Amino acid sequence: MVRRYDSSIVLLLAGFGWLTLASFIGLGALIGLILGTPMPPWVRPAHVHAALVGGVLQMVLGSFLAMVSSPTAGRLSSHQTHPLTLLAMNGGTAAMLVGFWLRHSPVVGTAGFLVAGASLWIVRVLWTQSKHAPSANPGRPYYTVSFLALLGSLVCAGALSLSGFDRFNGYARLAHIHLGVLGFVVLIIVGAMHDLLPRILHVPLASPGLSRVVLGGMPLGVAGLIGGFLNSSVPIELATGGLLLVTGGLYALNQVRTWLASPHRNHATSDHFLIGTFFLLLTIILGVLVGINSLSTPPVMPIGTLHVVAYTHMTFIGFIVNTAMGFLCHQIPVLLAASRVSSNKKRAPYQQRLTTIMDRWRAVQIGSLNLGAMGLAVAAALTWNVPLSSTSVRVVMWISAGLLLASFALFLVKLATAWGTTPDEPAHTSS
Repeated sequence: MVRRYDSSIVLLLAGFGWLTLASFIGLGALIGLILGTPMPPWVRPAHVHAALVGGVLQMVLGSFLAMVSSPTAGRLSSHQTHPLTLLAMNGGTAAMLVGFWLRHSPVVGTAGFLVAGASLWIVRVLWTQSKHAPSANPGRPYYTVSFLALLGSLVCAGALSLSGFDRFNGYARLAHIHLGVLGFVVLIIVGAMHDLLPRILHVPLASPGLSRVVLGGMPLGVAGLIGGFLNSSVPIELATGGLLLVTGGLYALNQVRTWLASPHRNHATSDHFLIGTFFLLLTIILGVLVGINSLSTPPVMPIGTLHVVAYTHMTFIGFIVNTAMGFLCHQIPVLLAASRVSSNKKRAPYQQRLTTIMDRWRAVQIGSLNLGAMGLAVAAALTWNVPLSSTSVRVVMWISAGLLLASFALFLVKLATAWGTTPDEPAHTSS
């Protein structure tokens, strides 16, 4: 018999698969940059869209499906599995990358509309199911802002693919990227952490008051920052960057205090979440410094391609990938146990076995991921004193690439081991 799984687990695993593929492509492009043999122009958009569309978008949607639904073993309807939606999401992502490779914008645009339709369908399902889910912090109004940002990003993407903005393509591209990454991904992760971390640590959030300040100030800061980018206004960027710095600091303080109050913090999930919070705050600080640096002509510290790559990937790897891995460490055992064991009594031991697998070698896996991310920053900083082709830059680059590859490989081994670990009792016994 072919086992069917809830669509949330398919979205999560498929998303991480795209994220891994994008990481390999990105590391290849970065190594090519260091060695002086740059990749073809289509590689960069393929890398970005594999990571953000195939990877992050699917994982965010899968995460929220997992949070608002509760699958039971062997009783999944086609509505719960959404097979056509999953096919559209992943087939559209693959077609989009082929379109970039062929440099054929109609293919990219058609694939983008397919992905957008699948995404909006899942958002509709989430909206319907969330009405019956227990109320959680931050609540539906906050998430509405995040999903509206996603909708705005999709609209800009469609306009770009059809050249609808013509000479305003530069502004549409800026809006597309920043609405998607800042308005949707960053805001939705920050919001979800207010509910997820306390739930995982089995303690209440340290300060609901700080939470309200963060959830009110963070969207305002993101909106102002995007407005500053679109207007090319450094003062606006710095003002809203200051607001983000304050709210980001309060967010980190609240998360750390919640973690410290828990006796159940010795696991990979909370490690990933807390390190991701650190990287979010670090990149906000670096962003403010970059804005200050640009006020002088010429800038005090010259910013080149490798510096931009290092900065963006500290955000992406340090914040987004850490959060994604943390959620998988927590949710994959829950979803596999719910899908495979119908007896409530026998489900808990099996889920604990899977959790133990996901916690294995966590110091090595988490350490190599984050040292690899920091290594990119070290390599970029070295170029202020030595040429890009210098031995020191290349050595640091190879070490960073090796650490990142090792972390992804180890995490994939853990996922495969968890998937291959079966319950001790038949999957379809009655409770």
